[in-house]
Amino acid sequence: MENDIFVLVEHLRGEVSEITYVMLAAARDLAAETDARVVAVLLGQGAEKLANDFAADVVLYADHEALKGFISDAYLQVLENILQDHSPRIAIFGDTSIGADIAGCLSVKLGSPLVSGCRSFTMEDGKPKFISQIYGGKIMAKGEVPSPTCLVTMIPGGYKPESGKSTSSPEINSITFPEPTGLRVSLNQYVEPEITDVDISKEPVLVAIGRGIGREDNIELAEELADALGGVLCASRPVVDQGWLSTSRMVGKSGKSVKPSIYLAMGISGAPEHVEGMSDSELIIAVNTDPAAPIFDVAQYGAEIDLLDLLPVLTEKIEAAKGG
Repeated sequence: MENDIFVLVEHLRGEVSEITYVMLAAARDLAAETDARVVAVLLGQGAEKLANDFAADVVLYADHEALKGFISDAYLQVLENILQDHSPRIAIFGDTSIGADIAGCLSVKLGSPLVSGCRSFTMEDGKPKFISQIYGGKIMAKGEVPSPTCLVTMIPGGYKPESGKSTSSPEINSITFPEPTGLRVSLNQYVEPEITDVDISKEPVLVAIGRGIGREDNIELAEELADALGGVLCASRPVVDQGWLSTSRMVGKSGKSVKPSIYLAMGISGAPEHVEGMSDSELIIAVNTDPAAPIFDVAQYGAEIDLLDLLPVLTEKIEAAKGG
């Protein structure tokens, strides 16, 4: 199994996170050029059914009460045992609060190299290469995946989640492992904020504003465009940090993941933390005065123009078209 590619499944309260399917898609793409297997590693309690649509050759399933929710100590002990027993070529984790926590600790415990912020893989001269985003997505770093076993944290954007799904269920192998001991944290309950605003994750049209909006008074221009389009206003972190919009409107790693039919990014640079939450939108249109803004890398259409000049004109044109 030394050529196999392992993927740690992230799930919460009976739902598999989207980054899991992105990782499976990446593993599937890389394995297609080698003789490697894609192995999904699922930790939980009574969670076998979550693996029904994984695009994996096999699922290694560890069942234990301590794995019902995410407890770092329990995950670390079980995963350390699994990786030592199987020695995969690559083990992929989400570049998330869960994945980064686990991958970093495992790297230290196992003495294994760690590649972070990976967006995609390639094969060159029979060797796997990684492409990672650094410096807020302004630079793409490429290098050979270290051997013998390399840990990787993956960001979204390089693969479609749908490619990580399968219509047929993979083989599921329950595994034995030492009882997790000395756990310092226990999970009592999940506490979620009360929803008092629109759920942007369910809206088909989103107008997103970033630092380029300039000041709070200008938000009204973006709201008028969203209304004209029959959409909803959302934002990147800088706008929310200023207190101009509520956290329920924030898109990105620390906010919500959205997949609208249309995502209009106005004055947003396109940092990986933001792109992670909107890269799966069906149509992305970017407006930014900086031609080198990373948002143009994920957008299908873009305009290098001041959004304050564009907003009123675009709203007027849309209203006129609707009236006609």
